[in-house]
Amino acid sequence: MQVPAGKLLQNINQPSDLKQLSEDDLEQVCQELRQYIIDVVSVNGGHFAASLGVVELTVALHYILNTPYDQLVWDVGHQAYGHKILTGRRDVFHTNRVYHGISGFPKRSESEYDTFGVGHSSTSISAALGMAVASHYKGETDRQHVAVIGDGAMTGGMAFEALNHAGIESSNLLVILNDNCMSIDPNVGALKEYLADITTSKSYNRFRDDIAYVLNKLSSVGPDAFKYAKKIEKSIKGTILKQSNFFEALKFRYFGPIDGHDVKHLAKVLRDLRDIPGPKLLHCVTVKGKGYALAEKDQTKWHAPGLFDKITGEIKKTYYEKPQPPKYQDVFGHTIIELAEQNPKIMGITPAMPSGSSMNLMMKAMPNRAFDVGIAEQHAVTFSAGLATQGMVPFCNIYSSFMQRAYDQVIHDVAIQKLNVVFCLDRAGLVGADGGTHHGAYDLAFMRCIPNLTVSSPMNEEELRNLMYTAQLENAGPFVIRYPRGSGVMVDWKRPFKEIPVGKGRKICDGEEIAILTIGPIGNEAAKAITQLNAEGFYPAHYDIRFVKPLDETLLHEVFQKYSKVITIEDGCIEGGMGTAILEFMADNNYSARIVRLGIPDHVIEHGEQPELWAECGFDAAGIVHQVKAMDVKPSAHIIAS
Repeated sequence: MQVPAGKLLQNINQPSDLKQLSEDDLEQVCQELRQYIIDVVSVNGGHFAASLGVVELTVALHYILNTPYDQLVWDVGHQAYGHKILTGRRDVFHTNRVYHGISGFPKRSESEYDTFGVGHSSTSISAALGMAVASHYKGETDRQHVAVIGDGAMTGGMAFEALNHAGIESSNLLVILNDNCMSIDPNVGALKEYLADITTSKSYNRFRDDIAYVLNKLSSVGPDAFKYAKKIEKSIKGTILKQSNFFEALKFRYFGPIDGHDVKHLAKVLRDLRDIPGPKLLHCVTVKGKGYALAEKDQTKWHAPGLFDKITGEIKKTYYEKPQPPKYQDVFGHTIIELAEQNPKIMGITPAMPSGSSMNLMMKAMPNRAFDVGIAEQHAVTFSAGLATQGMVPFCNIYSSFMQRAYDQVIHDVAIQKLNVVFCLDRAGLVGADGGTHHGAYDLAFMRCIPNLTVSSPMNEEELRNLMYTAQLENAGPFVIRYPRGSGVMVDWKRPFKEIPVGKGRKICDGEEIAILTIGPIGNEAAKAITQLNAEGFYPAHYDIRFVKPLDETLLHEVFQKYSKVITIEDGCIEGGMGTAILEFMADNNYSARIVRLGIPDHVIEHGEQPELWAECGFDAAGIVHQVKAMDVKPSAHIIAS
């Protein structure tokens, strides 16, 4: 649904239009931009509070910078809605995150103003530094390079690596630290405390204002006086606030903290910083959800609230007459508490996703046994490994697409040492509106090639509980359980725990001529397809593989001895996934069958609702029915006769 823009905003189609306005107009532009985001997101959905918090910063950046020649990189990117609206996408913004619409994140193929594709955190400084070094090499000394990174994303190790490198380069780089004490959930760790010290130190902030005035005066006297004053500034900073040396110790010029919601002052500061060479860091203090009272009050809830009434703030929910199945993440959250009550060795770990993974339930119930380690997937894995060496059983819950960032740690720190770390990979498979950067497409393929790992996926909620129970038993070793975003299929899911024999699949139903092999909850789409096929006289067998490592060889021998046609189905990449494992088994055991593999094809799938994407990839129920018939499977004779 498209909504009208304010009288100034409706005439801003590119940043060049914004530059035609006076600085006195910028506050109204901010008001209109903020209201437009509220209007559109309330009726179309999407990320919300993050973009509201950087409205003034977004306007000031495009007002002062010469984008796209000056290169602006947004970290993560869920705060870039205002950026998209100001850079030619206002009239299509209502298609944000909709199938075949614009992306919810900056994307190079979408606009020249999107200088770097993002979706995962902590990449902006590295990318902007690469751009800055290239510009320096090419002699583009007038080109600006700006990375906007939140204090949450700054907890990621990659951000520190980039700061460490950037400090020794003479390239023209400005890092803007958007400090709002939030990522999706409240930030944790020493960095948060350090930034709080800076922003609340009255003596430091008084000194900062005074020294800025003195430096401005001395700059007109001469370079020697200015240089001497800078040495005094650096020395006194260390006396007044010892921690303030952190960024400057990395050879960044530190400026701030400043009010990130004063657009005119932001414009002035950015104009001044544009003329200062070398690496610089501007510390802006903002409020996530700024301008929408409910979002300011509960920033986690309003990170991506879905559809809501912008007047009352009521988040619109679908109401059902009958009880509905829970989300898989909630099954995990409640189950880990049950298991931890029985097994005192169990601990929970998540890298900055306690609400998204439902680890927050354990953090509330057992605060000394559940840890949010910040946006630090590598650390989360090796921290879990350390716990495991001491006899603990860590459940390390990481989104599938984020686990890609900790692959070395899985191999080096867990698998080689055969440590009993349980990796619960949430958001496995096609996740929906977040699109290509967030699909959990590759975990089956990249996990099954690692020695010592057990790699599994439950078909439903009960199976998830039982796999979690099995994984924490003694001598279980490194254990992977992957499950999707969204709701399951069982209302009555909270049943007594049962151990699942590792490496054992199950036969759902017998059949004729063709067997369908599935892994994980996508097997429920196969079950729907089989119901439809049965009504038409086709009777495929259905096997739930359950473990891609180790494979159930007994089950597979049965399949290949009985069926000449096989379809494998997985909500994961076809290249190297479960279907590939079945092909390998067939070849290794000298079987011959016609196999068709259904899964995520070898290209990036964009955003859309999960059923839309399953259909695009051909493994929704309709696609499965079509594939069975395309394999020339014959209906049963007695059905034809009837």
